[in-house]
Amino acid sequence: MGFARTCAVALVGVEGVPVEVQADLEPGVAAFTLVGLPDKSLTESRDRVRAAVVNSGVPWPQKKLTVGLSPASVPKGGSGFDIAVACAVLAAAERVDPREIAGVVMIGELGLDGRVLPVRGVLPAVLAAADAGYRQVVVPEQTAAEAALVPDVSVLGVRSLRQLIAVLTDEPVPEEPDRSDEGLPGTVHAGLAGLPAAAPGLTGLLGEERPVDLADVAGQHYARRALEIAAAGRHHIYFKGPPGAGKTMLAERLPGLLPPLSRKESLEVTAVHSVAGALPPGQPLVVRPPYCAPHHSATMAALVGGGSGVPRPGAVSLAHNGVLFLDEAAECGAQVLDAMRQPLESGYVVVARAAGMMRMPARFLLALAANPCPCGRHGDDGGRCECRPASVRRYRARLSGPLLDRVDLRVDVEPLARSELAAMDGRAESSAVVAARVLEARERAAARYADTPWKTNSEIPGHHLRTRHPALPGALTEAEDDLECGLLTARGLDRVLRVAWTVADLAGHSRPTRDDVNFALELRTGIRRGALMPEIPA
Repeated sequence: MGFARTCAVALVGVEGVPVEVQADLEPGVAAFTLVGLPDKSLTESRDRVRAAVVNSGVPWPQKKLTVGLSPASVPKGGSGFDIAVACAVLAAAERVDPREIAGVVMIGELGLDGRVLPVRGVLPAVLAAADAGYRQVVVPEQTAAEAALVPDVSVLGVRSLRQLIAVLTDEPVPEEPDRSDEGLPGTVHAGLAGLPAAAPGLTGLLGEERPVDLADVAGQHYARRALEIAAAGRHHIYFKGPPGAGKTMLAERLPGLLPPLSRKESLEVTAVHSVAGALPPGQPLVVRPPYCAPHHSATMAALVGGGSGVPRPGAVSLAHNGVLFLDEAAECGAQVLDAMRQPLESGYVVVARAAGMMRMPARFLLALAANPCPCGRHGDDGGRCECRPASVRRYRARLSGPLLDRVDLRVDVEPLARSELAAMDGRAESSAVVAARVLEARERAAARYADTPWKTNSEIPGHHLRTRHPALPGALTEAEDDLECGLLTARGLDRVLRVAWTVADLAGHSRPTRDDVNFALELRTGIRRGALMPEIPA
């Protein structure tokens, strides 16, 4: 009788659970039994592992073989257990010393010819292994850079099972050719592809440098200032205006105004994208805020996560620490939009399915854009709108009051005049100039909240903000009047004060002034109060 064990990791959402892979060989009729709550793709590993071992030049043990995955109560899926199962079987058959693999985490899929193929979720799996105390990890060579992002963990990247066996037995490691170009195009990294590479709405998903600049936007000074405030304080923003006014153009330039991600934020974003299969080879770490713009026909599962079987990350999680842009927001399903209310408040989303429960991060900056009516011409000077009043009301009611109450900035984007287009001569501020101001405002806020767990103005709880960081005396007079007459909710008043602090940080004020609060109130309610747009110091 032979027995051996090694370790793999099961992913539940973006969190990993260490799994002990045990192999037991006993005399009897040759059979291969896999237990421990595996899914269909994991059950099929029996055939993949057997073929990979034989094609690597190692005889398959002709005995009764049982492979157990512990803890058995945790659902396990995917092909990432193949290497661990193969090594446990070889150790039970005494082809490999069981002590060599007992404390090693092995992650990767096996091809029938013995190749080690990449899988999704390597980074969160290695993070979970490191938290559990493991310090040695074996992964496919293509994902070794991703696994190496975890500190204090020794990573071995292998191309084939033959190489791994040679390392474990202290034999000369055979040279394996890079066969990533063999086979059908696009099949080598198919295990990483949870989303189509060129899917509409996922442009800029990984935060790569995008060929857009705020200097391309003509006019729209009010909307540009609102965009800057949104980036500086991470305030959600809603653009409303006729088609062609520049709503989408403005929103697409929002990621370029955000500061680079910190190391912790980068690891969080990379872990989510790795699980979703949206992390391309050659880019192991996401360093720029992601940008996700799903189509308005996206389903609930596509937006907040879910799907059949084990839930997968949705757009709100793919936009974690970045921007989620919903263009034509009024065309989205009402239930889909209202599903964002919980992650907008809590910063995470919990999806429960029959196969398990998933909790994933979803702290994103929301940007909405919508037309004023179905035809888009309601309220223009020409009176060309042909929509009935009831149609206009129904169209606007698709964005519910509870959702809009969580949006700090509501901006009417007016059509450009011919003179504004003609005056565009390159003097508009670029994204780099505005991003520098945004970074300075973020640093002021971070210094102010240094003794708290928060970093930006949008995160501060209302009680903490009112008691420890109040505005100047008399600055909240008009906002409190709006609260009394019902134009503002209590949550809305807190959000006005948060925006006022962001306006003050951009203007270099030590505390929000009356003009800062009134300008924040204008951005919140859409009602002009005669407040001067705060000047930005040169």
